[in-house]
Amino acid sequence: MSRKILVNQNRKACAVEIESMTDIEGGQRDRIKTDPINNQEDVIGDIKEEQDTHHIGTLNRGLKSRHIQFMALSGAIGTGLFVGSGQVLSLAGPLSAFLAYLITAANVYCVIQSIGEMATYLPLPGAVPVYASRYVDEALGFVLGWNYWYQLAIGCPLEVTVSVVIVDYWPNDIPKTALITIFFSAMVIINCFPVRIYGEAEFIFGAIKITTIVGLILLMLIITLGGTPRGEMIGFKYWNEPGPMNEYLLTGSLGRFLAFWKVFIQATFSYGGSELVATAAGEAANPRASIPKAIRRVFWRIALFYVLAIFLVTLCVSSQDSRLLDAIKNSAPGAAASPFVIAIENGGIQILPSIINAVILTSAWSAGNSFFYSSTRVLYSAALDGKAPRFLRYEKWGIPYACVGATTALSFLCYMNVSNSGEQVFFWFSNISAVSTLIVWASICVTYLRFYYGLRYNGISRDNLPYKSPLQPFLAYFAICFCLVVAIFNGYDTFFPGKFGAKTFVPPYIDILIFACLFLGYKLVKKTRFVKLSAMDLWSGKIEIDRLEGTWPEVKPRNFLEKIWFWVA
Repeated sequence: MSRKILVNQNRKACAVEIESMTDIEGGQRDRIKTDPINNQEDVIGDIKEEQDTHHIGTLNRGLKSRHIQFMALSGAIGTGLFVGSGQVLSLAGPLSAFLAYLITAANVYCVIQSIGEMATYLPLPGAVPVYASRYVDEALGFVLGWNYWYQLAIGCPLEVTVSVVIVDYWPNDIPKTALITIFFSAMVIINCFPVRIYGEAEFIFGAIKITTIVGLILLMLIITLGGTPRGEMIGFKYWNEPGPMNEYLLTGSLGRFLAFWKVFIQATFSYGGSELVATAAGEAANPRASIPKAIRRVFWRIALFYVLAIFLVTLCVSSQDSRLLDAIKNSAPGAAASPFVIAIENGGIQILPSIINAVILTSAWSAGNSFFYSSTRVLYSAALDGKAPRFLRYEKWGIPYACVGATTALSFLCYMNVSNSGEQVFFWFSNISAVSTLIVWASICVTYLRFYYGLRYNGISRDNLPYKSPLQPFLAYFAICFCLVVAIFNGYDTFFPGKFGAKTFVPPYIDILIFACLFLGYKLVKKTRFVKLSAMDLWSGKIEIDRLEGTWPEVKPRNFLEKIWFWVA
């Protein structure tokens, strides 16, 4: 009964707030201007006692807008672009690779827009599982919280493994155990410091990535136009011969389609992490301003970097290039398997491969660091929502140390690299991570559809929201269909004669089985029901966020240079 009363009170308060927003905010700003520092302390002090029950937690909002944007870039731009694109090119051919990354980018846009509207309306730490519990079913919130945590946490040992493989590009006698310990310990240590330190680290690594990708795009353009020491103008030479689309398993048009379809899972793995911007909403200094800004800009930057870079590198490297095929077949370390490095070597440029390998190393470690951070916040959110053990709520100085410990424990899987080849470990982790990403993306969009119809049922106009995503609900429907079709049919080749086995069947489908078992198991044990539109909780925690909103300073550029900087970061 008390829960219903609380929801009704919050609902009424929210309705009054929407109707008289101008007067309330105006009066609030007047009070804040008199003594903003004391006002902020008073507001935060009053609210902290209520936050745990509203899934807000007590983490510090220490991430600035530039941290949010570069964190999303760091999570999405990594070895999938620099190295994984070589596997896509060799398997499917240049046109298929380009189309796969382009179509997957469209799907990422749909997902980011959907989660962005919810995260701006109610910015919570690692909020995806909380949204699922409120708007769809507690069982979905439970399984999504654990699946999302596992998907992100598994990225940590994955990127540590890749980092060790990348170092092997340079001749060295350093033991694998030592390298793993160095890379892994650095992730743990940074995530034990205040979130501001993490934000600054990701800002630096993100800047390195952007600079490198822009440089590579320009270099690929120069190479294809014949501006290398060898002076050969390439153009669309490799699209004509050996051809724009390769065959896989079968010959003819069906074989070309099978090759095209097979690389969608690798493209998904490459884009995985693009939605991490929403997991930081609970620690953003001004989420109602920084999250929409990041959503609008991060997607276009990621799509531009990926799609344009993939297009240009397919012009510069043949899908049948012997070095590309040999590097992949022999599991060559680091930059040796990168089509960008092969394009540079084909052009007769001698200095850059080691530099590119160093950048790939920082990219891999930075992506793993982003996965570590996001996984702890998702698990912390699940604990606040009662979907994870209560001890995981423990935090000190705004850092969820219990969740940091849980992610650290799972990340010890990176030491599998000591007894197995790094490439084999990478294959296991990347396949599991990619399918898990598709499941999470589909769940996010299902949750958004419930949020969308819940707003309409309760008479809340989306025009009054802090951020209104375009073309909804059609974007969410498209993403759900795309993610489910790719997830279900990505392992089709295991059913071809002579292909079936544990190594070909388990990676594509184990996540789907785990997701279904956890969802149905929780639903049967807890006897949960799908949330009706009339019972949907759209208000708990919102009023507290609205009250804090007035304490967040709005920084405006003072000159032309600051305008350029604010546009970049």
